[in-house]
Amino acid sequence: MILSMSGVVLLGIIVFLFFKKGGLKASHALVAALFGFYLASTAIAPSIKAGGESLAGLLGGIKF
Repeated sequence: MILSMSGVVLLGIIVFLFFKKGGLKASHALVAALFGFYLASTAIAPSIKAGGESLAGLLGGIKF
């Protein structure tokens, strides 16, 4: 778990720096995808999923 969390932190910092720089290239997208896969295997994944479902339900309930 410690190795996974350190990988998540490292890839998160790299993704943040890539977006901060102002462009997303193919290599940047690959790092972002790896970050997502590592994040999905951590203990915070159920919370992220619940938050995404909640946001989707909120947006789905908006009437125009």
